[in-house]
Amino acid sequence: MTSIFDQLTARSGTAASDSGDAQTEKKSLDSASGEEAGRASGQAGGYTPRRVKDGVLELLKYGLLEEQRKPNLYRDLLAQREAIGAILEPLDLSMRVDEIRGIAFLVVADQAFERDEDEWLHPLVRRQRLNLEQSLLIAILRQQFVAHEQQAGVGSSEAVVSIDDLLPQLQLYLGELGSDAQEQKRLRNLLEHLKAHGIVSDVDEHDRIRIRPIIAHVANPENLQNLLRAFRDEAGRGRQAQAPSTEEGER
Repeated sequence: MTSIFDQLTARSGTAASDSGDAQTEKKSLDSASGEEAGRASGQAGGYTPRRVKDGVLELLKYGLLEEQRKPNLYRDLLAQREAIGAILEPLDLSMRVDEIRGIAFLVVADQAFERDEDEWLHPLVRRQRLNLEQSLLIAILRQQFVAHEQQAGVGSSEAVVSIDDLLPQLQLYLGELGSDAQEQKRLRNLLEHLKAHGIVSDVDEHDRIRIRPIIAHVANPENLQNLLRAFRDEAGRGRQAQAPSTEEGER
């Protein structure tokens, strides 16, 4: 026979057990909701896919990406334009794509120009300090590139030119140095500088370089044509000035 004390003790134990179960259940619910919140936070925090990161890093490192050299990454860039644009926008940068030539490249966003008159004050974009000789070579290479596209079609990636073909064109505007070795050295030094800007490839074992398609976007064609015209006029005046002195010497 149970006494009143036994009944009270039993009730107290049951209540304590119910309270413990309730607390355990509450902890489980809190833990589950915390995990769910963590997952939601991870998704809302904007986890960036690896392929998007790789594409942005490539653009920031080199300024451009060619389909011919990295086709898989190039396709990822095209498929993730919106995501890449969102990453570049706070940096006042944007990506442009020339799908015909198979090239994606980095440019300073238009909004940056609205705030600053000097487009080259952007801290992430290197100023292209090109002297007149380098600019002249770009104009010559662009002519070669345009001629190649007219013959092979826009988007053809094999715009190749030899050193021997470039030398006489450079001599036409800059004159001759009197030594083949010096003229070769001058041209190779100019090409080496342009290679750093992604405009040409290395000189291969056959003394040829590939004109890379970014040349279609690095300068205003009209400005390059005006530069060629100015060099041509200057070269013509130089030859005219030398002619009388030669005739006097003969006399």
